Amino acid sequence: MSLKANFFPKSNAAAMKIIKPLFILLIALASCSSPKKAPVKAEPTVTRADLLNGGTSFSNAVVLKVTTEREGKDEEYKWLKNLYPGYSLVKRSEVKRGAKHYDVVRIKTKEGKLKDVYFDSTSFAGR
Repeated sequence: MSLKANFFPKSNAAAMKIIKPLFILLIALASCSSPKKAPVKAEPTVTRADLLNGGTSFSNAVVLKVTTEREGKDEEYKWLKNLYPGYSLVKRSEVKRGAKHYDVVRIKTKEGKLKDVYFDSTSFAGR
């Protein structure tokens, strides 16, 4: 008595019954895997309305006519609240360029967009 294993089907129809489910399984497994993507660092966005309102760059900084640092910070927050209601503060930095002083405020709008807003703080910096 011979115990010979028969792994190969005898007809094409039988072969297709085995191959088709394996092929579908292979495609399903391949579609589940996705290549790893590097995280995208969000960059601040600038809209046309931002350009009209100012504060989009050092050369277009919002100028506040106040004399003390306390008044200046208060006015910056009022300006931000008026233009970007519901914003949240992400980062604040003070920058000196030549004889001018600037406050650069990075915010997140209520829509989730990052924006850098530039204020010319020369009139009140350090006072």
